[in-house]
Amino acid sequence: MQPETQQPGRSFKQKLALKSSLAKETLAEFLGTFIMIVLGCGSVAQAVLSRGHFGGIVTINVGFAMAVAMAIYVAGGVSGGHINPAVSFAMCLFGRMKWIKFPFYVAAQFLGAFMGAATLFGIYYDGLMSFAGGQLLTVGENATAHIFATYPASYLSLANAFADQVVATTFLVMIVFAVFDSRNWGVPRGLQPIVIGLLIIVIASSLGLNSGCAMNPARDLSPRLFTALAGWGSDVFTAGNNFWWIPVVGPMVGAIVGGLIYVLIIEIHHPDPDTGLTAQPSKDQAEKYELSVVM
Repeated sequence: MQPETQQPGRSFKQKLALKSSLAKETLAEFLGTFIMIVLGCGSVAQAVLSRGHFGGIVTINVGFAMAVAMAIYVAGGVSGGHINPAVSFAMCLFGRMKWIKFPFYVAAQFLGAFMGAATLFGIYYDGLMSFAGGQLLTVGENATAHIFATYPASYLSLANAFADQVVATTFLVMIVFAVFDSRNWGVPRGLQPIVIGLLIIVIASSLGLNSGCAMNPARDLSPRLFTALAGWGSDVFTAGNNFWWIPVVGPMVGAIVGGLIYVLIIEIHHPDPDTGLTAQPSKDQAEKYELSVVM
């Protein structure tokens, strides 16, 4: 008789490896959002706590945008790197992701943002304590709550703030759809995070004055909740005439509008690949492609 051959045991890596694709995607969204908050809000913290000596509006806009790009590089190949409930909502609403994944993505994003805020608080704890004599303030020249969440300018009404978040997120989602549309020009694989980072820079540089341009419910609400628990108190929710819900609801509405605009004005007019028909390029299109070759 042939002796029985023993099956080799699974390696430690194989034992740790997740089998569920949904579990992998959920962890990726958690980690991506965590990275975005630590590095993105970290750029705000460095500027605020140094009173402008180690940063300002330029380093904040570029730093946060690059934090988003790095987060997408980490999570994108696994989950798509949404790191934003509004983006995940748009992906589900327009048939780019199954609805069953939505609550898992959103839970991971909110938890990742909360843990990111907690980590950043720990990193800059001594700086926060020395900044205003041990006080953690929400408003005033020594305020530090805006390191973690967005707050409105003093002149801003709630209606204007809501419109601000809807419009900003409309541009975000509309251009994200364009970047990943293979039947449009699109972006070469691997460069999408950089383009998204540039998109964040231009939106923050043009639409950031009113309230900081959150465009992301998880990015704003989770760190705000953390600050409420960490010592800033309930002022983080009552400040700005109870502004806190604007960066939560506004981006979700903007995601609908942005996706709808792109689908109705651009996407549905692409030639259908299943019909076997090839659209005749217009003179303008021919010149456009010729220009890209020359360049």
